[in-house]
Amino acid sequence: MPRRRALIGAALAALATPARAERLVPDATGRRIAVPDRITRVLPAGPPAAILLYTLAPELLAGWPARPPSPAEAAFLEPRAAALPQIGRLTGRDNTANLEAVLAQRPDLVLDYGATGPTYVSLAERVQAQTGLPSLLLDGALPRIPETYRLLGGILDRAEAAEVRAVAAARILDTAREDAARLAARGRPRVLYLRGPRGQQTGLVGSITTEILEFAGAENVAGTLGPGSIAQVSVEQVLAWNPDWVIASHPAFPEFAKADPLWRALPAVRAGRLVLGPGLPFGWVDFPPSVNRLLGLLWLPVLFGLRPAAGLAEAAAEFHESFYHRRPEPAQIAALLRPALPSP
Repeated sequence: MPRRRALIGAALAALATPARAERLVPDATGRRIAVPDRITRVLPAGPPAAILLYTLAPELLAGWPARPPSPAEAAFLEPRAAALPQIGRLTGRDNTANLEAVLAQRPDLVLDYGATGPTYVSLAERVQAQTGLPSLLLDGALPRIPETYRLLGGILDRAEAAEVRAVAAARILDTAREDAARLAARGRPRVLYLRGPRGQQTGLVGSITTEILEFAGAENVAGTLGPGSIAQVSVEQVLAWNPDWVIASHPAFPEFAKADPLWRALPAVRAGRLVLGPGLPFGWVDFPPSVNRLLGLLWLPVLFGLRPAAGLAEAAAEFHESFYHRRPEPAQIAALLRPALPSP
């Protein structure tokens, strides 16, 4: 069996790496990886990488790792990219990609985007060994988005397009830092972010799930649970926290909470401060945690009363046009923002 696996691996590597000119490029971990001089097809290892790549060079995207966009999501995306097939994930708990089918598409490299610690470097190296493809890992931290765009733009020969997005991202991040300082002076809002149709999960302090809340200057009430990633929560725990704001990621949760006697006892729910984080074509808070979170930094200062709501629709439309290659209709933006702002 080991010899058979080695022969299969060698055959797949040969399929994946036709002879061509190469150059060495850095990724975010300090590794220098040999990639083809001309890159025409990139395999995203997971959803965050797919979104990053789509925003910069949709023509290079080989497919969607988790699932193809739903019709509602596709309505906000460039049609050719929205029609790409599911290719499966190469990393994470749901690594479902069929290597032979993936390599038959002859991708030039694998791109991953997210945490860059030793565990993730090891995963990238494992993918490279399994596929014979150069595997790059870029830093998914919110403040490093401009740097990431510039790095990826150089690798993909898309420096000009990358610079446009890097400058726009830096402007959003700088404004968010200013807003966070204003919140600190005024009093940080206490916020709870909930996942799931029953609001059963939250992100802990320091996790990529709620990084945007802390960056925007809010206090994550789940910080009392300590650092980590995702935790289960109960409505009793939420009542004890008594957050100023509740942000839901699942569209079913707000109506459930408004109808449930326990959730209705929460002052934030009674006061209309339970909102739905916009989720099309990708989540504005974390789902998945990629450059889509920049939209959340345009929205949260409005939610917290730092900026007027009047300019939010136009700012969101401009972001969509620049990053998602399609400007939504005003009615589409209005439908996204309606449940995302406090009810009267």
